Amino acid sequence: MAYWLIRSEPSAYSWDQFVAEGRTEWTGVKNATAAINLRAMEPGDSLIFYHSNEGKEAVGIARVTRAAAPDPTDPKWVSVEVEMVGPLPQPVTLATMKADPRLAELRMIRQSRLSVSPVTDAEWAAIMALAGA
Repeated sequence: MAYWLIRSEPSAYSWDQFVAEGRTEWTGVKNATAAINLRAMEPGDSLIFYHSNEGKEAVGIARVTRAAAPDPTDPKWVSVEVEMVGPLPQPVTLATMKADPRLAELRMIRQSRLSVSPVTDAEWAAIMALAGA
């Protein structure tokens, strides 16, 4: 199993919308590196759901339920299906992540515009600890 971080602006697709739906197709990713990351995802992989631009915080956990397939909104790209697992006990802000030396190499921090990025086992454990999970 691998770990990933997916980002969405709350005004475009929020954690609350995701919770209400329970499952969604993660579409609209139009960055080559992010698409490579989507293609690497497998069912059962765990995801951190992060609010970008507004809020700038990790808010929940999701799981990949279907591997990459053509994005129904633009078949030149790919999407995966994800399901909601649950909220983090407490959100973890970007400022908190940047201040934690365990997360100095977190891809989302190093490549701030990347919407889908891998998370190492150690980074996952650090974020979960910061969230009180």
